[in-house]
Amino acid sequence: MLTAEDLKDLEMRGITEEQINNQLACFEKGFPFLDIKASASVEKGIKVIQQNEQSDYMNVWDEYLEQDHRIVKFVPASGAASRMFKDLFAFMTGDHDAPSTKFEQTFFENIERFAFYESLDAVCKELDGKSIREMVSEGLYKKVVANLLTSEGMNYGQLPKGLLQFHRYGEQTRTAMEEHLAEGAMYAKNSSANVNIHFTVSPEHLALFEKLVEERVPAFEDKFSVRYDISFSAQKASTDTIAVDLENKPFRTNDGKLLFRPGGHGALIENLNDIDADVIFIKNIDNVVPDNFKCTTVIYKKLLAGVLVSIQQKIFSYLALIETGKYTHAQVEEMIHFLQDELCIKNPEMKLLEDSELILYIKRKLKRPLRVCGMVRNVGEPGGGPFLAVNQDGTISPQILESSQIDMGDADKKAMFEKGTHFNPVDLVCAVKDEHGNKYNLVDFVDRNTGFISHKSKDGRELKALELPGLWNGAMSDWNTVFVEVPISTFNPVKTVNDLLRTEHQ
Repeated sequence: MLTAEDLKDLEMRGITEEQINNQLACFEKGFPFLDIKASASVEKGIKVIQQNEQSDYMNVWDEYLEQDHRIVKFVPASGAASRMFKDLFAFMTGDHDAPSTKFEQTFFENIERFAFYESLDAVCKELDGKSIREMVSEGLYKKVVANLLTSEGMNYGQLPKGLLQFHRYGEQTRTAMEEHLAEGAMYAKNSSANVNIHFTVSPEHLALFEKLVEERVPAFEDKFSVRYDISFSAQKASTDTIAVDLENKPFRTNDGKLLFRPGGHGALIENLNDIDADVIFIKNIDNVVPDNFKCTTVIYKKLLAGVLVSIQQKIFSYLALIETGKYTHAQVEEMIHFLQDELCIKNPEMKLLEDSELILYIKRKLKRPLRVCGMVRNVGEPGGGPFLAVNQDGTISPQILESSQIDMGDADKKAMFEKGTHFNPVDLVCAVKDEHGNKYNLVDFVDRNTGFISHKSKDGRELKALELPGLWNGAMSDWNTVFVEVPISTFNPVKTVNDLLRTEHQ
């Protein structure tokens, strides 16, 4: 099936023939739905931090920062922002010349409120010899949009969100990337005033990110009295997945070559695994607000990190106790209750375990990467949510799942998904080292049975594409997971350009 040229291509990409065979097998058999027992809620699996507890957890984090720990803020920032402008692309290529939809009208009625307005105005003057106001008055709406989105103008339709001007500060503006620099200084600065931030970017955009860092970081270092260590990585070619035709045979391009596609954000578990850190914050590139709205964000970031450190300290103390071999029946009972009450891990077979098996089980569950995930009350946003799911070993634990992982043909499972009280805003704090300071190999904790198959096309021909287990879904399936409720005010994503007109972005 694979030619000598194919094998050479695989070698160049760092993909083995065994990996390809495994991927082809996934297309043949598909992916099983996960068995869920309940959607997580404040009654089942979501921790609510009371007002009088918040300062305690924040103090835990502040004390942790004073010690010799390496903290990294990890921001997935690759991919073009084309979906953010899909309504404007539709207008630009549509039959009507003047704004007719509510979205189009809102955009033009408020165009001066966008942070990129001055830059766009300058481009319009340079390319057309007219200001935006003049062009609008003459009905040249499509030309204004073209100047914003196309490569002849600002090229916003192809740039990643991290490089777009999101917010205005007087005469200055900030990109989404710069807002993450500001955030990092507010909750991830160590005792030496160092802030480590890592962005995953597309190779074609790396130079633009590096240029922005060179131009803007010195001002941020002065403003926040910190030193930044900014690093970048790209999704590895070895995580690309093979595409197949509708008969599950390898899809070949018109020149006969195998077609590979990016494996989705789950591929970034490899990038995350390469980072040397004790604690890693994970947050999407577009979920940022101006400084005057950052207070709640910073409070809850510190709070989540304080919860993480507190739980990790407890885990380490239990693992140290197990290592001594000197523990009482009462202490074993305490560890079991910790697994059940704090980590929300249930084991239907626990009563059948012998004493030695029980200790091995407890140790196995404790000795894993740990993540604390902020969860927001459900307000109808699309995306995954928190559930209590059955693992491959028969235990039940908290998992972040997407709708594609749930059997919507099962009325009970569908009801659990639709009636879920919370959703996942991608607000994670992770501890990735064991009690001896050794980094876990994160790829060992991926559930390979949680990928996703989608239908695409290439050169007018239909194909099937394979996405790897999602970064905060199957890629972290075998982590210890704690859900904590966070307010909706910490979730302000920019999914469309008009989202930048919301109060939280002005």
